[in-house]
Amino acid sequence: MGLLFIVVIVTVALVFDYTNGMHDAANSISTIVSTRVLSPRQAVVWAAFFNFLAFLIFRTTVAETIGKGMVDIRTITSTVVLAGLGGAILWNLITWYSALPSSSSHALIGGYAGAAVVKSGLGVIILEGWYKTLMFIVLAAMIGLFLGFVLKIITAWIIYKQRPGLVNQWSRVLQLFSVALYSLGHGGNDAQKTVGIIASPLFAGGLIHEFNIPLWVVLSAHGAIDQ
Repeated sequence: MGLLFIVVIVTVALVFDYTNGMHDAANSISTIVSTRVLSPRQAVVWAAFFNFLAFLIFRTTVAETIGKGMVDIRTITSTVVLAGLGGAILWNLITWYSALPSSSSHALIGGYAGAAVVKSGLGVIILEGWYKTLMFIVLAAMIGLFLGFVLKIITAWIIYKQRPGLVNQWSRVLQLFSVALYSLGHGGNDAQKTVGIIASPLFAGGLIHEFNIPLWVVLSAHGAIDQ
């Protein structure tokens, strides 16, 4: 895999990361903007800060799973990575233009795995990594539903018979924390997927000899998703 081709792959991966941020990051600021706690510009800066900060807290565990835990990295070529990224970018743009909610993470993983299967067959799939991922695709939604229901009940009891002005004041403050936490989760999850995709061709091309992800890859991915 030539150096120029690797540069192209990294560039395309960062383009995907940009569309990911454009597509998904608005979820974290929609409530705080609609309630006028922050202006759109202020909300973007607030969310972007915590999105970028996430790699210091969550490290690169997710990136390592994506990069070497789901598809046999020995079968990865530049064509596989480019095909997977191209499919994910196209899907992000189609769903963004059509205002359809969809997951950039699912698009990336599906495109990456699909391209690898076309090249080398189903044997490239590492089932252990997929079991955990597919299980938590279902569990994450159910856990979110349950916790949202419980927190709604707890919140309703806490604010019962409280003065509206006091409730409004505390709600505005707590929204800042909720956006910060959401952005940390988004940065620690979605940006890391692109980090893993970039690290794969670097390893396959011999630019890194172990799957130790360089800092510049992490910073580039987090910077692109924050744009």
